[in-house]
Amino acid sequence: AEHPYNHLIDTLKDGKIKFFNARKLNDPRYDKLPLSIRVLLEAAIRNCDGFYTKEEDVQNILDWQQQQNKAEVPFSPARVLLQDFTGIPAMVDLAAMRDAVAKHGVDPSLVNPKCPTDLIVDHSLQIDYNKWCVSVKNQEMELIRNKERLQFFKWCSKAFKNVNVVPPDVGAVHQVNLEYLSRVVQVRDGFIYPDSVVGTDSHTTMINGLGILGWGVGGIESEAVMLGQPVSLTLPQVVGCKLVGSINPLTTSIDIVLGITKHLRQAGISGKFVEFFGPGVSQLSAPDRTTIANMCPEYNATVSFFPVDQVTLKHFKKTSEFSKCCYILRVLQTVKLFRSYEDNSEDPEYSEVIEIDLSSMVPHVSGPKRPQDRVAVSSMKQDFQSCLDEKVGFKGFHIAKEKQETRVPFLHCGQEYQLAHGSVVIAAVISCTNNCNPSVMLTAGLLAKKAVEAGLVVKPYIRTSLAPGSGMVTHYLNTSGVLPYLSQLGFEVIGYGCATCVGNTAPLPEAVVDAIKQGDLVACGVLSGNRHFEGRLCDCVRANYLASPPLVVAYAIAGTVGIDFEKEPLGFTSEGKEVYLRDIWPSREEVQQTEEDKVISSMFRDLRGRMEKGNIFWNNIECPDSVVFPWDHKSTYIRSPSFFSKLSKEVPPPQSIENAHALLFLGDKVTTDHISPAGSIARVSAAAKYLLSKRLTPREFNSYGARRGNDAVMTRGTFASIKLQNRFIGKAGPKTLHIPSNQTLDVFEAADRYQRDGIPLIILAGKDYGSGNSRDWVAKGPYLLGVRAVIAESFEKLHKNQLVGMGIMPLQFLSGQNADSLELSGKERFSIILPESLSPRQQLTTSQGKSFDVISLFDTEMDVLFFQHGGHFLLWKNVKKSFVCCHY
Repeated sequence: AEHPYNHLIDTLKDGKIKFFNARKLNDPRYDKLPLSIRVLLEAAIRNCDGFYTKEEDVQNILDWQQQQNKAEVPFSPARVLLQDFTGIPAMVDLAAMRDAVAKHGVDPSLVNPKCPTDLIVDHSLQIDYNKWCVSVKNQEMELIRNKERLQFFKWCSKAFKNVNVVPPDVGAVHQVNLEYLSRVVQVRDGFIYPDSVVGTDSHTTMINGLGILGWGVGGIESEAVMLGQPVSLTLPQVVGCKLVGSINPLTTSIDIVLGITKHLRQAGISGKFVEFFGPGVSQLSAPDRTTIANMCPEYNATVSFFPVDQVTLKHFKKTSEFSKCCYILRVLQTVKLFRSYEDNSEDPEYSEVIEIDLSSMVPHVSGPKRPQDRVAVSSMKQDFQSCLDEKVGFKGFHIAKEKQETRVPFLHCGQEYQLAHGSVVIAAVISCTNNCNPSVMLTAGLLAKKAVEAGLVVKPYIRTSLAPGSGMVTHYLNTSGVLPYLSQLGFEVIGYGCATCVGNTAPLPEAVVDAIKQGDLVACGVLSGNRHFEGRLCDCVRANYLASPPLVVAYAIAGTVGIDFEKEPLGFTSEGKEVYLRDIWPSREEVQQTEEDKVISSMFRDLRGRMEKGNIFWNNIECPDSVVFPWDHKSTYIRSPSFFSKLSKEVPPPQSIENAHALLFLGDKVTTDHISPAGSIARVSAAAKYLLSKRLTPREFNSYGARRGNDAVMTRGTFASIKLQNRFIGKAGPKTLHIPSNQTLDVFEAADRYQRDGIPLIILAGKDYGSGNSRDWVAKGPYLLGVRAVIAESFEKLHKNQLVGMGIMPLQFLSGQNADSLELSGKERFSIILPESLSPRQQLTTSQGKSFDVISLFDTEMDVLFFQHGGHFLLWKNVKKSFVCCHY
């Protein structure tokens, strides 16, 4: 059939390039639409097929002012981004190293990756071959541990025509998305259209800083998009965030990020789009904007969108082959997707407007337990003291007054040190959040340089690390000359994947752990990521703070968070002179000059080269040539999942839940970390028992992230967090009550018993169930445990969608009600009878034991359809083979 909007097609370059011009609708409502909504409209017009996307959807988007928060609309993104959760350490190219040393007259045969004990140092090259050989050994170990997964990824890149795999060592997927994959527009099949993306991680939102609409979805939703289905969403409200005022020279982009985050969190914008405008936007570089956009999950917005302007185009001219697309500006101006922030006549109409004065931003950190608890650096010492005094809660630790001055001596490398409350034991510069903004990383590097020159050091027991999100960061830190100074302070590059902020960190020295436990100390971690829930970095580190990269370095040097930087010195020179933070803090002008000189297009060309070339390890990996992946039944990494075990030819009617037991009785703020941990596999866990039964040693366990291609491991890892607070048990831990036997068991063991007895399961929870990082296993795991419904006071929206996608009912207590007000013990039997015809947000009644009403959180007709089919997996039963192959 002829496309219903053929009459909107315009052409460029003698008709060779076409685009849909929504302005040809001649509808005055178009010019009033927020630019993010115009992107949704263009996608609906272009993809209007009368089935997934209908003309009615186009009209609803165009009528956004009246239909916002009401109409359900489809969105077909240009790309899908899938994250490999585990980071492979930086790879070393043997051939490149040998070529390099040969040019300097050194015998290449001396480069021996098999002999890490050989210490060969050529001072003219300043290469420590011993360290280098150890690095090669580490890489070989990682290659062995992840070989099956890497083979699977490589097979995917060959088996599917539109799947690209970013090789190990190139960078974190979010950063590669910014630096390599993203375009202002995409060109395909002769059409040019705005770039857009959905990705399997909360960091996906950083792409909105470049005027590219995108947000994080669960692996379940992304898999559906890969199979051709649009994302379904309720047409969002759009909050206009007007930026005014001038930025203080000492304020970093992270301070601006956290300041804006605080304002927007207080504004109550959950589930809404945020779109920035106003004269202050022009002061923000493209990296500034992407850093701000990255944090929108922290205030529960869907996106934080910065429309394309001259700053954006300047960025793309440096970082991509933008020069070949000289017609892009013309297209964006024609369809009014290009902005001049100084011209307020271009301002669209928003659902509401929030004004933020950039001059009010001052340096802050966030913690000690939640990212929303911001503390001005000038008040940090006083605030930490109050945390020691307060009762245990979101900030308090309740340390008795007489124990607050406790100091515990210990030996490390033959030297005595002391730990106290507030002592820093982890300091991690994690640039997945910040490497899109070179200024903050360069500030950290320049600060380190000045600190070393002043004779300052970091105590050797502090677990310091530098985890750049991509090789570009290492490149510009190296070319700017600051990387050696970071290294001297202990901030060595450890790899390019998710690290400390998800628990992937080297263990603390045993002497440090013993000292913390002996004194019951509130030890601290400081990191520049965007997540830091209690116990996430390390079990024994109770206080964790988010800070900008330069402040991470500063607190590492100080060795404590209990310091007033204005009044107390960081340390002393060799002559005994006091050195204050202000003495070594680089000026904004110095940082900007270094950025302009070093962060240039050659760095992005280097990334493109590494993307296209790969590396020797990746290039040498062999993979199957088969069309369908040949499952190895002996594998403990990659298994054919059991999601299709209940597959039937006909769609069954809605299955009521009868006589269910509660598997867990949970409280507020249950995060995705609680539901499906991403870090190491504890030796006493159900997953460990399984791996031991496969004759693996604890050293071979790897992490949950590495083994998420194995449903047997991930199911056993569901609710395996040591921080899980289950009201059935009364203390933290991955245990629950098996109600029929009154036994306390591992969550997996209890669920397994229930399933063998044919008893369906539900989960009771409080507010904000499922907050935190997006992970598909937070829904897949409960599904395989036999969970049919989750009844909570409120849900994090993304996780709610994931539950629907797995055929698990998200049910909400009525307003003003919860488990306590209904006097539920959790030990009742629960029955939920479903009508033959379900509808969005239908009120249902639970019976059996105590009767009360709940609301089914199926927000759209598509949600109902997914649930009726048993989730995405069974809805797509006719494409079973291709789906299973791309599922991981």
